[in-house]
Amino acid sequence: MKIKNTSLAILLGLVSSSASAKDYVITDGDRVIQKGDWQISNKNISPDAPSFTIENVILKGGKQEGSELLTIKSEGLTINLSPTRGLGIVNVEGNGIRLGWDSPVKEIVNPKYMNLESRGGAGWLDGFNEMMVRCGFEWTGHAVQADGMMYTLHGRAQNTPVSKLFVEVEDQAPFTITIRGLIKENTFKKSNFETWVAIRHVPGSKEFTVHDILTNLSDYDRDYQIIYHSNFGTPILEQGAKFVAPVKEISPFNEYAATGLKNWQTYQGPTKGFDEMVYNIFPYSDANNQTQVMLTNNASDKGVGIAFNTQQLPVLTLWKNTDTLKQGYVTGIEPGTSFAYPVTIEREQKRVPQLGAGKSTEFILTYSLLSNKEEVANYDAKIKAIQGNKQTKVVEEPMAKE
Repeated sequence: MKIKNTSLAILLGLVSSSASAKDYVITDGDRVIQKGDWQISNKNISPDAPSFTIENVILKGGKQEGSELLTIKSEGLTINLSPTRGLGIVNVEGNGIRLGWDSPVKEIVNPKYMNLESRGGAGWLDGFNEMMVRCGFEWTGHAVQADGMMYTLHGRAQNTPVSKLFVEVEDQAPFTITIRGLIKENTFKKSNFETWVAIRHVPGSKEFTVHDILTNLSDYDRDYQIIYHSNFGTPILEQGAKFVAPVKEISPFNEYAATGLKNWQTYQGPTKGFDEMVYNIFPYSDANNQTQVMLTNNASDKGVGIAFNTQQLPVLTLWKNTDTLKQGYVTGIEPGTSFAYPVTIEREQKRVPQLGAGKSTEFILTYSLLSNKEEVANYDAKIKAIQGNKQTKVVEEPMAKE
C-alpha cells in the first residue's frame, strides 16, 4: 500500500492517533533533547487508567555502554525496546511465556561498537539478539559486494539509533500506549529515507502492533526492502513445535534446506551441528489481503501469532536454526518485501520494489501471545479459514543460488 501524499505520511507519523492523549518527548535531535533515564505510570495519565509503567534507562558497561532500554510493563505484557538499535523489540513476556531467544550476544550492543562490514559484511551478527529486528530499509538480505559498495547483511536500520523518540498515552479508554521513533537513512548520492517506526500496546492485552511509515525524501525513485526478522526460542520452540501458515508455495532457500523440506512445519530439539535451514514462502491471504501465521509448542498450549498484509509484505521467510541452546536455538518467522537472498538476486527476480520520489509506504504487523490451548486453537482456526481448500505447492528446488 502506497501513501501518495508525503505530507499525510509524515502527519501520520507525528500526530497522535487520539485527540485526547498525553505526549512525552524523550529524544529529539533537532531540539537537542535527550532525557535519558525517565519514567511514568498510569498515575500520570488518569485515575481510571489500568496499571502500567513506561521506563527508559541508559545502560552501562561493555559494548552496551550508552544504549537505551525502554520498557512497557502492563498486566498483559512486558515489552522491552531498544531505541539505540532502531527501536527493535528486545523481548516480550506475558503469562510466564517469553517471546524472544537466547543469543550468545547478551548485551544490547551500542552500534558505535560495531563494524557492519566485518566478517565479510556479516558484522550485523555481533549485535543480533532481539525478538524483532527491522532488516532494511535501503536493502536487506545476505551480504554481497556490488555496485561499487558492500551491501552488508540485512541493511542498516537495526543499527541506527532513533533521532526522535516520543511516548504517547491516551488518557481515556483503552489508554493505548504508542512508542514512536524516527530512523534516518540519509547518504549523499544514495538514499534519503526516513522511517517513523511505532509500537502500540493496549495495557492489559496480550497483543502489540508494529506500524512503520517509510518515506523517500529524495527527488528520485529508490529501491527499498524490509524483512521483519521475528525470532523465537524456548519455551515455545521445542522438540515437536509446529509452524502453521496458509501457504500458497514453499521452496528451500538452498540445497541444504531441501534435505529438510519434508519436515518444514515441525522442529527438532536443540541439535549440535545443525546448520540453519531456510524456506521461502508465498502465503495466502483473505479478501482484505490479511494473513496470519503461528508458532506453537508441542502441546499446543503456548504460541505466538503474527498477522500482516500481503500487499505490504508479500513474502515470508522461515528460518530454522535449531542448534544447541548456547549456540542459539531459535526460529525466525519473517514477513517481508523480499526473501533473504542478496539484493542482487532479489532485483533479478523482480522482488525489490521502488518507492517514488516524495512518496511513502506503510507496514503493519500485529503480534499475539497465545497462552493456552483455546487461544492457540482459535488462532489456528483463522489460519485454516484463510487456507480453505486451496492447495500448497511444494517446490523442491531452490529458486536461486548465491
